[in-house]
Amino acid sequence: MTTHTTLGNPPDRLAKNSVGLAHIVFFVVAAAAPLTAVVGATPAAFAFGNGPGVPGAFVLAGILYLIFSVGFTAMSRHVGGTGAFYTYITQGIGKPAGVGGALMALLTYSSVQIAIYGLFGVFMSGAVASIVTLPWWACSFAALVAVHLCGQRNIAFSGTILGICMLAEVAILLLLDIGIVLTGGGPEGFSLSSFSPATVFSPGLGVALVFVVGSFIGFEATAIFGEEAETPEKTIPRATYAAVLLITVFYALSTWAIVQFYGPSKVQATAGSGLETFYFVASDAVLGQWSSQVMNILLITSLFACILSFHNTLNRYFYALGREGLVVRALGKVHPVHGSPYIAGAIQSAIAALALVCFIAAGADPYTVVFSWMSALAVLGILAVQALVCVAIVLFFRGLPHRYSLWTTTVAPVLALLGILGSIILVIMNLPLLSGSESVIVKSFPLLVVLTGLIGAAFAVRIRTVKPELYASLGKAFE
Repeated sequence: MTTHTTLGNPPDRLAKNSVGLAHIVFFVVAAAAPLTAVVGATPAAFAFGNGPGVPGAFVLAGILYLIFSVGFTAMSRHVGGTGAFYTYITQGIGKPAGVGGALMALLTYSSVQIAIYGLFGVFMSGAVASIVTLPWWACSFAALVAVHLCGQRNIAFSGTILGICMLAEVAILLLLDIGIVLTGGGPEGFSLSSFSPATVFSPGLGVALVFVVGSFIGFEATAIFGEEAETPEKTIPRATYAAVLLITVFYALSTWAIVQFYGPSKVQATAGSGLETFYFVASDAVLGQWSSQVMNILLITSLFACILSFHNTLNRYFYALGREGLVVRALGKVHPVHGSPYIAGAIQSAIAALALVCFIAAGADPYTVVFSWMSALAVLGILAVQALVCVAIVLFFRGLPHRYSLWTTTVAPVLALLGILGSIILVIMNLPLLSGSESVIVKSFPLLVVLTGLIGAAFAVRIRTVKPELYASLGKAFE
C-alpha cells in the first residue's frame, strides 16, 4: 500500500492517488465491523431467525449486493468524486432527489456512528473496570477525540489503522473457524444443511435477514473515495466486489462453523439461552480461555475501526455538500498538508458529541437505547438510499450512450431494487425486534427517513427558485 504526496492537488480537492485498492477494502470491511457483527449480531439472528439457516441467509444477502454492485460499479466509471450516493442519485434521478438522498445518507451514517460510540463506551468501560471505574460516556468521548485526530490526517493513515484492526479481528475468528473444523465439529459432526433451501427458507428467514442485511452496512462507501483513489475507474469497482465477496464469505463461513460446533438441531435454542456468551463459550472450548480475553480486546478495536471508517465517510459527505455550496462552503476546504476534509471533520465530530450529550442528559442506556435504536434507524436509512441508487442507475444509463448490456443497466438494478424493497418491508415489520423497543419514537423511524429525504428535496427546489445559479451548478463539482 503506497502513500502518495498530496502536493500539487488543486485547491479544495482531496488528495489524489492517496489510497489504493487495499486501503479502500480495509475501510469498507472495517465499517462492517466483522467481529462485532459476528459476535454481536448473529446470535440474535440464530435465536430469533431461521436458526441453522443463518449462513445461507448471508449468502442470499451477498448475492443481493453482488447484483446491486453490477450497475453500481458500472455507473462508478462515469460518475466520480467524493459525493458518492449524492452524486449518483443527482446524475440519475435529478438534483432534488440527490440532495434528499444526501440528507438520508447523513442521517444513516450519523446514526450508525452514534450507535457504535455507545457500544464502544459499554465495552471499554467494562474492560477497564478492574483498574478504574469510568462511565460509558467517558470512554465514548475518548474514542471521539482519537477518531477525530485520525480523521484529520491523510486518508492513508486511517486506512493503515483500519487494516491492522481488521486483520486482527478476522484472524481470531478464522482461528475459531479452523479450530472447529480441526476438532471435527460438534456432537452432530459436519453438515452443509445450513445452505440447503429447506433450511435457509425455513420460518424466521425474514427476521434473520434483518440482522444479516444490517451487517453489510458500509460496503457501498467504496464510491466515496473515488476522488482519492488510484485509477478510480478500476479501483472502485474492484474494491466494491472484493468487499462484498469478503464480507459474504467470511460471515457465511464463521456462522457455518458455529452451527457445526453446537449442532444444527441445537444452535437456535443455545443462542436463545445465551446471546452474550454464544461465541465466547465456543472460543473457550476450542481455543482455550485466552481466546475469549483476546476476543474481548479485539471487539473494542473492531468498534474503534468501525467508528473511524464511518467518520471518514461522513466527513466526505459534509465536504461534498460544502463544495457544492449546499451548506457553509468552509466545509468544502481541505487540509493544506494532509489533503483531508478537516473542517468537515471538525463539524461532524461536534455533531456526534452533541448527540451523545443529548443521550447522556436523557439518561439513555448506551446499549438498549443508544446502540439498538440508532442501529435500527441506520439499517432502515441505508436501505432507503440504496433503493434510490438502484432507480438512479436505470435512469442514468437510459439517457447515456454506453457499451453495457441490458443486464448491467436495467435487469440487475431492478432485481436489486426489488430485493432491497423487500428488505425494507422486513425491517419495518421487525423494528421492535431489531431495536429492542416498542417505543413510539422507534415506530416513527420509517417516517423520519422519508421526511428527511423530502426535506432535502424541498430544499433543492427552493434553491432552484431563489438561487438559480447555485442550483444549475449542483453536481458539477464532481463531474
